[in-house]
Amino acid sequence: MTRRRLGILGGTFDPIHVGHLDAAHAASAALALDEIVLIPAHDQPLRLSEPRATDYHRFALATLAVDDRPDWRVSDMELIRQGRSYTEDTLQALHGCGWDASQLFFILGTDAFAGIASWHGYPGVLDLAHFVVIARPGVAIEEATMRVPELRSRISPPPGGEEGLDGPARIFLVHADTRDVSSTMIRERLASGLPIDDLVPPRVARHIQKHHLYGAVDNLHGKDERL
Repeated sequence: MTRRRLGILGGTFDPIHVGHLDAAHAASAALALDEIVLIPAHDQPLRLSEPRATDYHRFALATLAVDDRPDWRVSDMELIRQGRSYTEDTLQALHGCGWDASQLFFILGTDAFAGIASWHGYPGVLDLAHFVVIARPGVAIEEATMRVPELRSRISPPPGGEEGLDGPARIFLVHADTRDVSSTMIRERLASGLPIDDLVPPRVARHIQKHHLYGAVDNLHGKDERL
């Protein structure tokens, strides 16, 4: 019997954008994931400043971004948990819900993977799930892996079928074309009165405008209040 595979994409999502969705899609395609869960962080340990949007709006934006994808969902497990949002705690919580490490696929970009040695619980956190490293603009996969040479023995390309997924947790490298977008770029464009239609899903853009997030002006007021 084939066991379900859960992809996990965590982040501040301040706001969520097409680059996040590209990474999750690439991981799903490469590893035949059955489900993707997005987990907005309450208090991201490596972030130097507080999120600009509230937990409520960041959760809402993530939900709007995936509401047309039946196998994708958003979890509030880190938003309702007190203290820092550590990946180690989240993966252990998923184990407590019955998931095995071999069923969990934590998705991250090359930029995040390059600094993984600074993560809470490293290197033990890498035993709690497979880690799926997605190529991101600005940090090539080769560059990211060179920064953590001690992990080379755990790194491999995505396997075919069930092969390589029942043993110890692995690090899978996925070469993919993901759009060059960042949440900082979006916030800067909104603060300058520039459009973001090519950077976020339409429903996300509408929610940002309607609620004047990140300095946005609602230029569509009165046209569609359903969101």
